[in-house]
Amino acid sequence: MSSSKQKPTHHNTQAAQHDPFAAMRFRDYRLFTIGRVVLFTGGQMQTVALGWELYERTNSAMALGGIGLAQVLPMIALTLITGHVADKSDRKKITLYSMLLLVFCSLTLAAISYYQGAVFLIYACLLLTGVARAFLKPAGDALMWQLIPTSAFTNAATWNSSSFQLASVIGPALGGFSIALFKNATGVYILAAIAALSCFFLTAAIKPQKTNFKKEPISLKTLAAGAEFVWNNQLILAAITLDLFAVLLGGAVALLPVFAKDILHVGPVELGYLQAAPSIGALIMAALLVYLPPIRKAGPALLWSVVGFGIVTIIFGLSRWVWLSLLMLVLSGALDSISVVIRHTLVQIRTPDHLRGRVAAINSVFISASNELGGFESGLTAALFGPVFSVVGGGIGTILVVVATAMIWPEIRKLGALHEDL
Repeated sequence: MSSSKQKPTHHNTQAAQHDPFAAMRFRDYRLFTIGRVVLFTGGQMQTVALGWELYERTNSAMALGGIGLAQVLPMIALTLITGHVADKSDRKKITLYSMLLLVFCSLTLAAISYYQGAVFLIYACLLLTGVARAFLKPAGDALMWQLIPTSAFTNAATWNSSSFQLASVIGPALGGFSIALFKNATGVYILAAIAALSCFFLTAAIKPQKTNFKKEPISLKTLAAGAEFVWNNQLILAAITLDLFAVLLGGAVALLPVFAKDILHVGPVELGYLQAAPSIGALIMAALLVYLPPIRKAGPALLWSVVGFGIVTIIFGLSRWVWLSLLMLVLSGALDSISVVIRHTLVQIRTPDHLRGRVAAINSVFISASNELGGFESGLTAALFGPVFSVVGGGIGTILVVVATAMIWPEIRKLGALHEDL
């Protein structure tokens, strides 16, 4: 790209950053974002219901870890395929078909819950949910960045984080209240299906996007193009690797049903509060990041935010008071929000459009692995050594990961304002 093209892009980016609503001024992006909020809200409600129902039926921390494992395995197995499909097919259609599959999965979970079907059927349904999300994530992410100009990417990354966190605040709270209201998880699964169907209609209203798909024969090289791009871009690799191992080790969310019932001695409503607490902190931080000027030293901010995440995770693991546990979870969400915005912005401003689907697929595997495999790791460690050891040890491991990342990729310590990285 010539310097004559780079200069307007740089100025347009700066202008967008001075407008907190730059991305939201585009109709299709608004529809997409509203749909995602609804879909994520239903998904968060379903997650709370799954954790509550499985722990009630099995009283096993390992069963909770299996929730994440069942959903992440298809995403890992299908990574190269789903990314390639997102770059070579109609992204809107893929997104819509994936949402319909999520509707089917939620309704199936409702039937299994109502008739008290075997637990293995729940995990089978979660595997199918993982397949739907494996296609939805790269296609949806790639579609989203087609709805706005490059100048609004930084603002959109923050709004994307904010919308997810808003859903993550509303969803767990509604999930906890719904379980208490219905006295079971069946009604929650039905609400999740309605949410996915609503997102389907909102996404269907988005105008068709012009795409120039290159006709390339399917080969290992084209399938792995996204992975090759990430590997060759050391800053992107460092950022998503840091997030992968930090959340893999430091994530305590999967064990919240155990902490709520056995350590803090509270019920499903309080569990909903605990589930929502990280997202409350993340939402507050994301809102601040929308209005504040761009972070001038993105690299140090990324590293120190993850160190802070590890510290508050340790305190949460040692806490025996609900108020302190809630506070630490709020802080963990706020600190995690900083790393999410930095990582998403960094990935998007450095990725060409023809690779967005494949890079999004790779990124989604890192995210899913950190969240879902982190839940399995937490469940396994808790089953072997107890939940407190699992969480505290994970927090210590998170801090060590930051030190290792700063040593392996020293250039991340020097990363400045992201809009200047264009």
